[in-house]
Amino acid sequence: MFTCGVCHATESREELVDEVFQVDGKYVLIARIPAVVCGRCGEQSFGRVTAETIRRMVHGQAEARASVAMEVFDFVS
Repeated sequence: MFTCGVCHATESREELVDEVFQVDGKYVLIARIPAVVCGRCGEQSFGRVTAETIRRMVHGQAEARASVAMEVFDFVS
């Protein structure tokens, strides 16, 4: 049974999501991650196996399929 860790709602849906991670000062995007998404607040949750796969990917155990440039803004000057 799903219970959101943020808003405690019980409704959810499964989606493929994109997430940016910062690893050793470098940003990486992982696309199409299977996640459970809270139906109320949108909080994304990853299963144990998915989280371990992400960890391996961002620490060099997978080859990136593409590279993209990213604009960076400072919110506070």
